Amino acid sequence: MTAIKEFEEKPYATLAVHSRKLAAEGCVLLKNENNVLPIKPEKTVSFFGRTQINYIKSGTGSGGLVHTEYVVNIIDGALANPKINVNTELVDIYRAWVKENPFDEGNGWATEPWFQKEHVPDESIVKTAREKSDVAVIVIGRTAGEDRDNAPEKGSWYLTDEEEALLQVVSKYFENTVVLLNVGNIIDMKWVEKYNIKSVMYVWQGGQEGGNAVCDVLSGDVNPSGRLSDTIAQDISDYPSSKNFGGKDFNLYQEDIYVGYRYFETFAPEKVLYPFGFGLSYTEFDINPYSIKKHNDKISAVVIVKNTGHVKGSEVVQVYAQAPQGSLGKAKRLLCAFAKTAVIMPDKSDGILLEFDVNDLASYDDSGITGNKSCYVLEAGEYSIYIGKNVRDAKKAFAFKIDELTVTEQLTEALAPERDFDVLYPTNNFKPAYRSVSTRTVDYDKRIADNLPETIEYTGDRGIKLVDVKNEKNTIEEFVSQLSDTDLRCIVTGEGMCSPKARPGNTGVFGGVTQELANFGIPVVCLADGPSGIRMDNGDKATSMPNGTLIACSWDTEAAEKLYEYASVELCRNNIDSLLGPGINIHRSPLNGRNFEYLSEDPYLTGKIGAALVRGMNIHGNSATVKHFAANSQEYSRRDVVSVVSERALREIYLKPFEICVKEGNVRTIMTSYNPMNEHWTAVNYELNTVILREEWGYTGMVMTDWWPKLSKENDEKQNLRDMVIAQNDVFMLSSDAMTLNSNIAESLENGTLTRGQLQRNAQNILSYIMETHTFERFIENGGKLETSLKDRLNELETIFECSKVKSGETIEANYKNTGKHLLCIDYTAKAESISQLVITAKINDKINTSVTVSGTNGKMDRAYIDFTTNSEKGSIALSFPKLASVQKITVMA
Repeated sequence: MTAIKEFEEKPYATLAVHSRKLAAEGCVLLKNENNVLPIKPEKTVSFFGRTQINYIKSGTGSGGLVHTEYVVNIIDGALANPKINVNTELVDIYRAWVKENPFDEGNGWATEPWFQKEHVPDESIVKTAREKSDVAVIVIGRTAGEDRDNAPEKGSWYLTDEEEALLQVVSKYFENTVVLLNVGNIIDMKWVEKYNIKSVMYVWQGGQEGGNAVCDVLSGDVNPSGRLSDTIAQDISDYPSSKNFGGKDFNLYQEDIYVGYRYFETFAPEKVLYPFGFGLSYTEFDINPYSIKKHNDKISAVVIVKNTGHVKGSEVVQVYAQAPQGSLGKAKRLLCAFAKTAVIMPDKSDGILLEFDVNDLASYDDSGITGNKSCYVLEAGEYSIYIGKNVRDAKKAFAFKIDELTVTEQLTEALAPERDFDVLYPTNNFKPAYRSVSTRTVDYDKRIADNLPETIEYTGDRGIKLVDVKNEKNTIEEFVSQLSDTDLRCIVTGEGMCSPKARPGNTGVFGGVTQELANFGIPVVCLADGPSGIRMDNGDKATSMPNGTLIACSWDTEAAEKLYEYASVELCRNNIDSLLGPGINIHRSPLNGRNFEYLSEDPYLTGKIGAALVRGMNIHGNSATVKHFAANSQEYSRRDVVSVVSERALREIYLKPFEICVKEGNVRTIMTSYNPMNEHWTAVNYELNTVILREEWGYTGMVMTDWWPKLSKENDEKQNLRDMVIAQNDVFMLSSDAMTLNSNIAESLENGTLTRGQLQRNAQNILSYIMETHTFERFIENGGKLETSLKDRLNELETIFECSKVKSGETIEANYKNTGKHLLCIDYTAKAESISQLVITAKINDKINTSVTVSGTNGKMDRAYIDFTTNSEKGSIALSFPKLASVQKITVMA
């Protein structure tokens, strides 16, 4: 591990610098008629749209909400760039309007509207702007986030009437109009032709350096090299998932493996506006396969890329395959390799090597139609290899034949659907047809009963500490034999949010959460959201990074790895062991509210970028918790909606990114999703967490639930931790107190439906992870003494201020008695169904804005904690919380 003391900056400036580089690299230029971009230094630019000022650095919820020292918006980035000459009179008009029409931040967790009110200047203002400038840049913004999906309506998928009016009036006077899309996800694009927009670029959500990055590209300091990680179709109805998206109880994945470009290139190429992998540059490149050969089971291609234009730039070389249709049916194209060149100077070339295994082209037979049920097979016939700049541009460069069907991997049936439905497949002439899905034939409960782990005899405390296992003085089995039933129950239960047992503002903790566990030398491991940077609810600052879709659009695994390497440094400085990200679910539908966190419609691109992020986080000894495992494709009704999907589609599409991360990224922590998958919630799914993840893929890390998951169909106050443990989902996240969590573990041990061996197995997974963390490293350096947590010192703290029956929005004058660190204790009750309804926000001394996300209490009293530092002996406290919550009392301690 890297020594923590080496890293002094907090936030880590190097991460911000790299975020800017990557945010520029991920910009995707879709149109650039008459070479409007880059903006010429002699040209003057008029910026339109409020989002030039109210730049959206990320989506909402756990994937965003990073407290930053600054955020550079687009107009400030332009004003700071000496190559961009800005019409400042128009900027002043927009600044004044935004001041009168402030950004709507919503009311609490993830309630920010997806769009904002827009300013459409009078026609006279636009006309004057044209007289003073040559180019118009319109910035359109969208946010997105947790708990809520996009919708095929104005202000979400479609432009608002105000945005349409803005495009109409600006394009009327400016023949050179550029539109920048500061969005987390693709949106409807029919307006490009309607208003004859000359240049269009997706700039996504680039984090705190996003405005600088965008202007690096506008000015030509950076040549755009981003490529689409999704297909943009003519209409939302063209996506095959649209008819089965948005269900309250279930969604049938009838499109099967034909997601994104796999569908469009096979069945509906005419429906595509911008193909998968597409993106323009300020220069031109020729891609020439120099040599391609098949040696044993590997395909190797050397490709020469020449810059035939006039400015330097990078190109992405993409390799696709077409397999014979056989009995299974295949997509016409399958991404199987890609690489990004270095920056190539004009009239110069770069040679790159691309390799992949022939077995990567195998398909999974979930029905036995090939005679090889539950196997990956290469069916007989010709396999064609295509190389080019995007899926539509790629030309056939090589072909090889397989004479007879070859089984590449023998597996067992797992996760098969339990309800009948029809799935899509292509006929011989690539016409869409449907056939019955293959359903479950394996006895789920018998599979568990036949594979029970051995129970280790309980010995009681023998004086063995966890450090003794680390030092190989004792085995982990000997250590675990000491743990009582209560110890085992508590070690599989996490605590938080903002647990006082770890650094302030944390998202959750697990491990030595009780004094008894701590006495065995088990420290408390600290977790933090999220994929786009560290979110600390006490208001501590961190670096906001580019969102997931932007990272994927860079098609740059080295840059992705470097991003999370630098993020790992920031985790080290904040005593955080794992970042809850990246999100690597598939963009099944463009309407999923969390697509901004996720990477692509393609499992290979998602897996390769995801594995790179994980490897980067591993470099400095932290872990990236990949999520949400698996098939989390919708936010609406996310704890109940069943993803009904074939075993083939699961293995080839929705599980594949996780498999790549396990096998190539050495991932150590995984988070399951909220949704049930084929009738079993993922957090209690034995076939997902044990059969596939551990037995087939060889995963040796630990698995945690998402926060406050639903673990059974019954809305019982007693948490179903029994089935979670049986599934080998190791930790339940989360409770306010592991010791008092109402779960069914004790009674299940008593009635024999759960064994100590199953609990002991999960405990070993957890402890093996803990021994590889920085927290455990600090514990060893501290001579085996656990760090004193805030809650450990509660009995030592003095109550210096109390106030009862606090109202939301009420400002309370507080007497802190002294300056320095203080603890705000909030006694509350809350009853709610979703996280978005359970946020308490505190404004302290009119300066500190911090929030704590709490769990529903069903009317019972609970306590939340917020750390803060004050420089004065007197101040004010104002809480805001939803109607379903009530605060009985606040207490300030010091």
